[in-house]
Amino acid sequence: MDWLSNLIFTPGLANTVILYSFIIAAGVWLGKRKIFGISLGVTFVLFVGILVGHFTDYFSINKDVLDFAKELGLILFVYSIGLQVGPGFFSSFKKGGMTLNALALGVILLNIATVISIYFLTDARMEDLVGVLSGAVTNTPGLGAAQQALEQLGKSSDIPSTAAGYAAAYPLGVVGIIISMIVIKKIFKISATKESKLIEEENEASVQKPMIISLMVENKMLDGKTLKQILDFLGRDFVISRIKKESGEVIIPQSTTVINKGDYMILVLSPSDEEAVEAFIGQRVEMDWDAIDAPVVSRRILITKPEYNGRSISSLKLHAGFQLNATRVNRAGMDLVAAPNLKLQMGDRITVVGKLEDINRLADRMGNSMKRLNEPNMITIFVGILLGIILGSIPFQFPGMSTAMKLGLAGGPLIAAILIGRFGYKLKLITYTSTSSSLMLREIGICLFLASVGFSAGGSFVDTIVSGDGLWWVLWGFIITTLPLLIVGTIARLKFKLNYCTMMGLMSGSMTDPPALAYANKLANNDAPAVAYSTVYPLTMFMRVLTAQLLILIFCA
Repeated sequence: MDWLSNLIFTPGLANTVILYSFIIAAGVWLGKRKIFGISLGVTFVLFVGILVGHFTDYFSINKDVLDFAKELGLILFVYSIGLQVGPGFFSSFKKGGMTLNALALGVILLNIATVISIYFLTDARMEDLVGVLSGAVTNTPGLGAAQQALEQLGKSSDIPSTAAGYAAAYPLGVVGIIISMIVIKKIFKISATKESKLIEEENEASVQKPMIISLMVENKMLDGKTLKQILDFLGRDFVISRIKKESGEVIIPQSTTVINKGDYMILVLSPSDEEAVEAFIGQRVEMDWDAIDAPVVSRRILITKPEYNGRSISSLKLHAGFQLNATRVNRAGMDLVAAPNLKLQMGDRITVVGKLEDINRLADRMGNSMKRLNEPNMITIFVGILLGIILGSIPFQFPGMSTAMKLGLAGGPLIAAILIGRFGYKLKLITYTSTSSSLMLREIGICLFLASVGFSAGGSFVDTIVSGDGLWWVLWGFIITTLPLLIVGTIARLKFKLNYCTMMGLMSGSMTDPPALAYANKLANNDAPAVAYSTVYPLTMFMRVLTAQLLILIFCA
């Protein structure tokens, strides 16, 4: 059995792979176990890494390999997050999103203020407090950014201590967020059931889903007018899918189609336009278009060919080339009105109306192949990582700071991914990534990072907790977590009258904490927490990464 002993305990490539595999497998398995209804998820990999790293007399990993796995994991993790949130990053600031992001920013500023207060009121080191902060707000990229900043300053020896602070504060960080939700609920005597019903009654603040209605043309002024004239006069984005003439003929309209009084038409439009369009054209009628004996059908086509990425619907010349009309575009599960200027992206599902043979011709042209869509777009991933690393290496000099700030391997790829996710189609980059591929990339990255961080911190973790400031770290972390959330939660309820379901999503998103979001979703029994979470997540993630670096560069330089 000497070969097995050598395999496990002798440093080498095989030994390194075995250690990483055990740490990640055991951590993920333990992370799925629930403690008081809460699971720590993949973060448990960190604690298993600390446990294994504690026995450095028996296990060892080459430092260069450890650093490489850590940095690669961090890059993959933040880049996949950036691609995910990129499309909604800028739109999240519209309407109610501005209020939610402002409140999330308030939480971040209060977190920082609490950390600075602890720094001046105690003899704690900022190197340790930033780790505690990252753990308290359950933000792993922030920890990575802080470690990057320490390396820039030549303080690599402080990195394990920072990781230890993160690990010490993290468990109560998760619990503290949920406790804050419960306290707010008790203070304001909130009924989760009533709040859920109110959410259901509210109009969605985001893009409204298109609706399909049938109208009969009653306006005498429209008799003899072309479809283009009508659309230009109304000035609203809606699509007329089919028209049934008085003769019983069903046609696919184009811009030159003449409208007559008594025509029946099926329209796709936004709910906000329904009243105006109905008042202008004519009364709403109930019609079963599928029962009409006409060679016209409606089908969805999946866009899977790269050449259509970034093209507008008008550029497709659907009617001239295929005798078809586009009515809706489904993107990431959300239906959009097929406005002429809408830019298409890989993975969109476009609903078209026309003859079946024409639809099949268009489908062949646009791909309509799930197999093609499932192929990973490696060029976009690695071009984005390349640009992100270059961006992260650019030094920014701020007045009063002795050392130039860099976005580093956490911030650079994150920003690059957000920009590519939002504007990549303009550069003909295919930004679509299947859900499973994106999740795999993210999970592999975070597991490699947490395993590496845990193993490097394991050697000194126990001594730090027992004989050092570990117990203080736990207490400070709990204060950093709960105090800002309680303050902002109170303001959100009293001043902005925020729904409790939305508030829970805000609190989870401001801490970038999926376990807390899972708790909120279960309590709310609707998607309001998830909507709020995704609204504040991009800005929060960026600010967490940025502020972690700034604290290190300002107070530790």
